[in-house]
Amino acid sequence: MSAELPILYQSDDLVAINKPHGLLVHRSPIASDASEFAVQLLRDQLGQRVYPVHRLDRKTGGVLLFALTESMNALMQQQFMDGLVHKTYLAIVRGYTDDQQTIDYPLRRDDGSGPGQGTLQEAVTHLRTLQRTEVPIPFGKHATSRYSLVELTPETGRMHQLRKHMAHILHPIIGDRPHGCNKQNKLFLAHFDMNTMLLHAQKLRFTPPGATEPVVVTAPLQDEFRRMIDSLRFSVYGLQ
Repeated sequence: MSAELPILYQSDDLVAINKPHGLLVHRSPIASDASEFAVQLLRDQLGQRVYPVHRLDRKTGGVLLFALTESMNALMQQQFMDGLVHKTYLAIVRGYTDDQQTIDYPLRRDDGSGPGQGTLQEAVTHLRTLQRTEVPIPFGKHATSRYSLVELTPETGRMHQLRKHMAHILHPIIGDRPHGCNKQNKLFLAHFDMNTMLLHAQKLRFTPPGATEPVVVTAPLQDEFRRMIDSLRFSVYGLQ
């Protein structure tokens, strides 16, 4: 990656970037094909050690927050664990979603092999539909294809929560594998030459330890997400 990571917010103790889709946060044994990682790239860019205080899937783009000291890392991780950090995502999904919906569906822990693996964990996501569209692309027995642009606000932070919850309500996120719809993913590859997962971490709202005023960090949409909004004829304006 030749370009520097876009910095959205920086203080003495914290820095937030707009993580590109497809970039791993750090090294992982399940992604041996990757040679670049957000932790190393940002460390080299800033010339100092950085600590990711939360995680985003490799395929998800958007706001990713790092601490610049071990003590701030511990404090911010605790805020995430305590549900004090408000997260907002945007996604393009299959079909027409309800205007608003709360998805309260426990998920099995599948983020490792230690104690608790496989246990059910509470998981809650709030959905708000921003726009629906119908495009003249045949799909199955239908002459057209329908999609929704949604805002997703997770109350909990389970691994792949948004992806699993959208699949559970039969509105999978476009480009998601393995939780999404393979036929839709193939359609997007064939019609649009697009294989990015259309999930974007748009906003983080938190109050830094020791501060009295909240900080809101917003990540502009990245190129492929913007291209799909245009290609699918969404008419939502005001999105960054």
